[in-house]
Amino acid sequence: MKILVINCGSSSLKYQLINMDDKAVLSSGLVEKIGLSDPLLTHKKFDDKFIIDTDKQIDFGGKIQNHEDAVTIVIKVLLDKDLGVISSMKEIDAVGHRVVHGGEKYANSVIINDEVILELEKCSKLAPLHNPANLIGIYACQKIMPKTPMAAVFDTAFHQTMPEEAYIYSLPYEIYQNYGVRRYGFHGTSHQYVANVAAEFLDTDIKKLKIITCHLGNGASITAIKHGISIDTSMGFTPLAGLTMGTRCGDIDPSILAYLSHEMNLSIDELDNIMNKKSGVLGLSGISNDFRDVEDAANKGDKRAELALKVFTYHVKKYIGAYVAAMNGVDVIIFTAGLGENDKVTRANVINGLSYLGIAIDDNKNNVRGKLSVISTDESKVKAMLVPTNEELMIAQDTLILTSQ
Repeated sequence: MKILVINCGSSSLKYQLINMDDKAVLSSGLVEKIGLSDPLLTHKKFDDKFIIDTDKQIDFGGKIQNHEDAVTIVIKVLLDKDLGVISSMKEIDAVGHRVVHGGEKYANSVIINDEVILELEKCSKLAPLHNPANLIGIYACQKIMPKTPMAAVFDTAFHQTMPEEAYIYSLPYEIYQNYGVRRYGFHGTSHQYVANVAAEFLDTDIKKLKIITCHLGNGASITAIKHGISIDTSMGFTPLAGLTMGTRCGDIDPSILAYLSHEMNLSIDELDNIMNKKSGVLGLSGISNDFRDVEDAANKGDKRAELALKVFTYHVKKYIGAYVAAMNGVDVIIFTAGLGENDKVTRANVINGLSYLGIAIDDNKNNVRGKLSVISTDESKVKAMLVPTNEELMIAQDTLILTSQ
């Protein structure tokens, strides 16, 4: 069974075509700058041994005006005799869509129908930067593949198991009741995937484990997973909360907004833009939101770059400590996503600050990028692991289960 996974942003579309018989990625790619004058498709084709056979960048000269155009181009390339991997659209058995926000309505992935679309439209006010783009991708696929079953897999679903005391904010309760203001959490597909992979790798029932998953990248979040379910997570009502990130400030005193509004004569929208796009590691370092650039500057003695990295690491350690308390212990700490999978220095700096847990980094084991492995010493009471995330495979797996029923 072949499943097409679609992940739509406001001006982009990522895709993977996965053969679920052996979980092999047949093709993947990214359409960028949708609706702009210089759209670009980067397309990869894989052979049976999962070795890149083709990696082409194709300029369509302004022909991708919207997401429907993008889906059409993706299908065309997948069918191409040289670049493609299928001979007919009938080979696409189902489509799995990444949807950022499912609100309180959805604690699991669902088959997309008119009722689901109506609920997603309602949720758009909770995720105005993400859900409208996700819906555009769904509409486009439905128009081009009207008879192909489709599923929605939500970033928020995994966190719907959080207890009330973890997700409620200390605002007047009517605000939660009337407007849905609460902690939702995000990156759920990633957190769930890496926790399950780690339990399988350790040959231990996940229901017997207390796991802290650290999804560290330009967007970053940490989740406490007790006996297989999410009980708390660092992102909140929006993905702005929690850790310092690439361009997002993470947790700050809310009164700062009122103060800056008066002192700098800024509107709510201007403040929101600062917090989401000009803060975090970029704002602190003044250099970049790319951790590699900031680390290079720090290694050359740039004090603001050093501070940015220290702040980031400190917040990661602080959240881990909080979640150890929330779960009354921890068995496994997992690093995943771009920074977590590839930056041995960040992993070491975090683990070296957690020695009270009886955990220590093994420098030789930690000298690895993007490979499933235990990176703590054999003597450590708590295991530290690197687990590459694969949200697309998780989406495809959920889609397979739903469309096979």
